Amino acid sequence: MDHPPDDLELEGIELDLFVEAMRRRHGYDFGQYAPASLLRRVRQLAQRHGDGAISALTHRLLHEPALLPQLLEGLSVPASDMFRDPSVFRALREQVLPLLASWPQLTIWQAGCAHGEEVYSLAILLEEAGLYERSQIFATDLSAQALERAREGIYPLRSAQQWSRNYLAAGGSHSLSDYCSARYGLLKLDGRLRRNVTFAQHNLAADAVFCEAQLVLCRNVLIYFSNPLQQRSLALFRDSLVRGGFLCLGLRERPGAAEADFAPIDANLRIYRHIGPTATERRP
Repeated sequence: MDHPPDDLELEGIELDLFVEAMRRRHGYDFGQYAPASLLRRVRQLAQRHGDGAISALTHRLLHEPALLPQLLEGLSVPASDMFRDPSVFRALREQVLPLLASWPQLTIWQAGCAHGEEVYSLAILLEEAGLYERSQIFATDLSAQALERAREGIYPLRSAQQWSRNYLAAGGSHSLSDYCSARYGLLKLDGRLRRNVTFAQHNLAADAVFCEAQLVLCRNVLIYFSNPLQQRSLALFRDSLVRGGFLCLGLRERPGAAEADFAPIDANLRIYRHIGPTATERRP
């Protein structure tokens, strides 16, 4: 929908006020998100929770704290699939997991986990590689609502066929149905895939390093950030990784200024190995 120039200028002011209200009232800073993507999502929230005006949404943000979880859900990027981009998961299966097997215990950070589809995909990979029992996955997201859906592990059954195709294309040797059950139009993933997963809120725009990990995945999140926030997030990932650990990004994302600390395992699939000094070694 096209907007006249005056309307766009006014809407830009309204967006700035919404971002400021979110920061000052609730402590969430969206000022470094990519402006076009942020505006699109705030417009959608204004339609869903008000009369379509961002100013009206800001009023509700300030005076109705109970609305915050729904706003954070709408501002995050929850869309995903199991084994999304199957070639990436095949490369993780064939090129990364055999190297991770040399560690006695594995810590994995999935940042921006959304509704958990990729977390469970990773759990299946680890299970089939015989590594799940000695793995701990930390799955984090900004949105508490997204995390709650991820904990449930329940998805629309209509996704099952595509996810099964993705699983096989990612090198799966069984059937995806071995890991889930279908009932009442829903697909429920087996609880054993959650037993070594910890879901937690984490804000890439404000929070510090989450854990020390052998593998960090953050796929198709950075594309929604401005360049400074991308670099902040990438620095967090770098500082989280042990030497020799692995970073997996989305297909449209790169390590940026941190690239000198990484060697490509598969540059086309955005899988890298940490070769630079660790955060501890960089301290004076």
